[in-house]
Amino acid sequence: MNKKEEIIIAVLELAAEKGLGSVSMSQIAEKMGMRKPSLYNHFSSKEEIIKEMYVFLRRQAKDQLAGADMDIGALARDKSAYEVLMMSVMNYVQMNSGETMKKFYKVIYSQRAVDPAAAQIIAEETKKMIGATKAMFYALQAHGKINCDDVDTAAFGFAMTVHSILDYSLDCESCGEVPGEDLLGRYVGWFCKQFAADN
Repeated sequence: MNKKEEIIIAVLELAAEKGLGSVSMSQIAEKMGMRKPSLYNHFSSKEEIIKEMYVFLRRQAKDQLAGADMDIGALARDKSAYEVLMMSVMNYVQMNSGETMKKFYKVIYSQRAVDPAAAQIIAEETKKMIGATKAMFYALQAHGKINCDDVDTAAFGFAMTVHSILDYSLDCESCGEVPGEDLLGRYVGWFCKQFAADN
């Protein structure tokens, strides 16, 4: 791990303990055992650290995920709509369910209402999820696996529902509740009953 990555992890730990809004560049430098001017050699601001934190943690989570760069066209050709959707959803869940990513999301979600940089990170993640879902839906439609009059809207609705279920599950986990039995699996099953051509 290089110095920038060490700083990112230190900021995440501080933010999880104190809240992101309470973390200052001085506190970061102190936690790193360096002088504040030295910290500026690596990052120009706390906002830059937060943006880099998201990029670093997402890349790290994706690298640890087997098959993250799967060939959607080949999957859509060879598997049922349900199999493709469940595989995609479970990969996304796995990518975002590591302890470091969960800690990051708790920090960034708590900050997004008051910090435009945090809101932008969440918006970018949501756009990526919607874009990947649209690509998957177009592949499924091209291979005759789904029937949708409006693929873009169906993909958007699917992505946002999955996103909401994951948010709800994270909230439940944070307050010590159980979100319910296999909400994602039940939703994907319901979705396929409505739109899958191979159902």
